[in-house]
Amino acid sequence: MNAPTTLEEELLRAEGLLVQGEAEAAHTLLVRMAEDAEGYVDANCVTTDELQWFSFPSLFERLAYRRVEEDPRELRDVGEPLERLYGDLGLAEVHLGDYEAAMRALTQAVRWNPMGCEHRLNLADLHRVAGNMQEYLALTYSVFERASDVQHLCRAFLNFANWFAETDKPQAAAAALRVARRLDAQDGSLTAALEQAQGTDRDPDALSDAEARKLLSEEGLPDGANAEIAICLLMCATDAADAGQRGLATQLTLRARDLVGEDAAMTLLQLIRVDNTADEV
Repeated sequence: MNAPTTLEEELLRAEGLLVQGEAEAAHTLLVRMAEDAEGYVDANCVTTDELQWFSFPSLFERLAYRRVEEDPRELRDVGEPLERLYGDLGLAEVHLGDYEAAMRALTQAVRWNPMGCEHRLNLADLHRVAGNMQEYLALTYSVFERASDVQHLCRAFLNFANWFAETDKPQAAAAALRVARRLDAQDGSLTAALEQAQGTDRDPDALSDAEARKLLSEEGLPDGANAEIAICLLMCATDAADAGQRGLATQLTLRARDLVGEDAAMTLLQLIRVDNTADEV
């Protein structure tokens, strides 16, 4: 398999081709890289009951996976950006109109980074196109526990809002829209959905936060982000700050704030600092 720098360079080349509208050329390059990667993984990265290989893009995803999935196996990094490779391949397949191949590629992207909610949501959309609503809803639901980006969380609530509207559950749709709006994700699809719902029985302004929470709970849905994800973001932000990586620390802290709100984020950050101080004593 190619060295990491070479693979990343080839991915940049393929991504450039996609941006330029040359999907076939990008697809050819990505398929070759995927075949190369699969051969390397088969020979060198065997999964067992005690060992699993992943391609987490950062330490945050690894930590979040540990806390959310509670996987007891030893986790090892394959050392290559395979999540990105399969995500790009899925995009190329979509451009070429081969949705089944795109679903296979995105499934691999999720396998290599189970915390990758963008891939989960894109895969969900393809299942919806294919008419597999059960898988569409299951993948969307899986985002609630894992989302570390407010945009992904907003998309998940919007997916359910649309589903509730289609299945004659207008109040549940209003509740999902209310929570999505509260995230302040600046999402164009959400803006359009809110405009369409205004003055109807799906209008989120017809509900209070408490009513929305109750309606979503009855549907088995949360009314916001998973606090465990915010904790992981803030733990990594604290480590980054201690290492002098102020830009990264700020970025991670802002992501946590966007997910759970400034007050909750500051409370969690204080608790983390207290725990760290106690560990040092």
